[in-house]
Amino acid sequence: MSWELRSILPTWIGAVVCAVLVRVFAPDAAFTWLPVVMAGVILLTFVIQLALQRKEGLVSRVAASIGGAVVVLAVATGILWALGPTIAG
Repeated sequence: MSWELRSILPTWIGAVVCAVLVRVFAPDAAFTWLPVVMAGVILLTFVIQLALQRKEGLVSRVAASIGGAVVVLAVATGILWALGPTIAG
């Protein structure tokens, strides 16, 4: 696995984990918390990319991280909408 991919995947995994946590802990307010998750993912992206201290490909890595997280959270939004507001039904 290349170092570029290793710097992008934690952001996507973080988005998945946070979407699941939103479903478990705040199913009634999921659509309020998912934008907060996106803001956290953006901050996580910049922390990871700036910690690398590599100028080459910064814009590509940031775009891939945030773009992938947007797709992950869009799919999570669709799933949460389809499942309804509560876990028990």
